[in-house]
Amino acid sequence: MELKKQSDYSSKTAMSMKSYVKFILPSLMGVLLFLIPISYQGKWTIGVGIFAEYTQGLVKDSLPLVMTIVLFLSVLLTFLTKISKPTWILNSTFLKGLFDVHMFWLIMRIIGFFFAIMTLNQWGPEIIWSEFTGGTVLYSLIPVLTTWFLFAGLLMPLLLEFGLMDFIGTIVRGIMRPLFKLPGRSSIDALASWMGSGTVGVLITTKQFEEGYYTKREAAVIATNFSVASIAFSVVIITFIGLDHMFVPLYLTVVVSGLIAAIICPRIPPLSRKTDEYYELAGQKISENVPQGTSKFKWAIEKAIEKAEDVKNTKSIVKKGFENVLDIYFTLIPLVMSLGTIALILAEYTQLFNILAFPFIPILEWLQLPEAKEAAPAMLVGFADMFLPAVIGMSIESEITRFVIAGISLTQLIYMSEIGVLLLKSKIPINLWELFIIFLQRTIITLPIIALMAHLFYY
Repeated sequence: MELKKQSDYSSKTAMSMKSYVKFILPSLMGVLLFLIPISYQGKWTIGVGIFAEYTQGLVKDSLPLVMTIVLFLSVLLTFLTKISKPTWILNSTFLKGLFDVHMFWLIMRIIGFFFAIMTLNQWGPEIIWSEFTGGTVLYSLIPVLTTWFLFAGLLMPLLLEFGLMDFIGTIVRGIMRPLFKLPGRSSIDALASWMGSGTVGVLITTKQFEEGYYTKREAAVIATNFSVASIAFSVVIITFIGLDHMFVPLYLTVVVSGLIAAIICPRIPPLSRKTDEYYELAGQKISENVPQGTSKFKWAIEKAIEKAEDVKNTKSIVKKGFENVLDIYFTLIPLVMSLGTIALILAEYTQLFNILAFPFIPILEWLQLPEAKEAAPAMLVGFADMFLPAVIGMSIESEITRFVIAGISLTQLIYMSEIGVLLLKSKIPINLWELFIIFLQRTIITLPIIALMAHLFYY
């Protein structure tokens, strides 16, 4: 009898140790790959970024052609699904979601493919394939997204599936809920954006929403307020605009103004009007409330182990990783090529952003910023692409004005060439008009804060 008790105890101990290891090892790998900054080739990035940049260096010249072929396959398989309705696609939930799409998304895929083939061969009007429009998207943006999302998609289950989100969420809920009206696990999204890439943060958010861990309101708030510009990208912007020597004060300004915007924006429409309902196909899967009589740390560990125990084999995790990548390649990349090119055409070849930015001239003058008329378009052109304000800022002589432009470009967060497209493609209930309103709100909220701090640093 005694031997049986000892055997049961040993079995439970071994099981408990196995559960702890199943939570700790993959989660630790996820932290190392997504959340720990690493110095690589003279700049700060993350483990996933090192894999992405190394791969991009190996295949950069061939990526535009390869992704043009992917765009063609996206159109072909969508047409095939619409016309022939093959059972091998319709009987697969994943493939059906990939290719049985609304007519609008099919049109966007067709436009994306034609833009890519025209840019690749420099066919048709130069306005489409120039280095400032289609050329920027196909040769600069898409190669970066292709490699980043390859590794982020494959390795993201390490963050999401083994209990790390549940553990961190329970621990920091007491801060995130009262301050930002968000669950604690949203802090992981922000960290992944901060250290790596804003698009990775949005990708994590969309996956968490579709699996029932965020409500519609929470997902919309996190995606538009916490997918912050990475340190690495911030360095690029600040260097490009000629403010290397002001990196620390400028990044401090971005953090302060970004936090204030993240507190205010969720409390005003349109974000405040989003419902606290979970994605209908998933239902609610989250519980960060700590039961009475249990310590927060102990409950966090229990929830993390419970989540890790749901993973029955590595095959399902690998499959989920590959599905993440295919979803991005066949649905997101065509939208980046189509909507990104259109947005850059509007920014480069029309007066749209100059006209819309006219009301910002008196605001910039009131904030006592030199060259207000020249700087005003930079306040809005970031909606097309985050890099464009820095392009405008290059030609401005006033350093304090360049400081404000750089700060604004890093706090607006929503830009159609990348983040906006990813959100429109996702299941998060947010439309183009709402994205533009939130973009304006973030601009109006952060502009005076950035200008005030700029005056403090320069005078």
